[in-house]
Amino acid sequence: MATIGVYGFDGESYLQRLQQANVRLLLDVRQRRGVRGPEYAWANSRRLQAALAEARIAYEHHPELAPTTELRQLQYAEDDRRGVGKRSRRELAAGYTRRYTSEILDRADLAPIVSALPSSGTAALFCVEADPEACHRSLVAQRLTERYGVTFEHLRPL
Repeated sequence: MATIGVYGFDGESYLQRLQQANVRLLLDVRQRRGVRGPEYAWANSRRLQAALAEARIAYEHHPELAPTTELRQLQYAEDDRRGVGKRSRRELAAGYTRRYTSEILDRADLAPIVSALPSSGTAALFCVEADPEACHRSLVAQRLTERYGVTFEHLRPL
């Protein structure tokens, strides 16, 4: 499997990176499937799904793995306390990680995701942050590794 964010990509380079990694299935783990800013309009759900379909990459939305608005606000408050902008965050707050794990991840059934992985090619967990360490998708990836032995490559802009 792989993980990938939005920041640092444009629509074309994003699709190229997915194709280079032989991604056949994109697992969207965002709560709100939009990204602010005109430079990231390509990552809004309808546009992204259309581009993925054209590239023959399947798409699934997994809102059960998305952090709640309350959890995101907890992370934003810690970002503010540290003086870090959302797009420049390099790690998740300990309190956010603890609560995401107990409130979302511990309650999620990941077996259907594992059983639906493509037989050839790669599946990628998708959210917005450039660095997986700054995003809940890294926590999902870690859990999939621990429980199912799934290995990950973190796709970053080239």
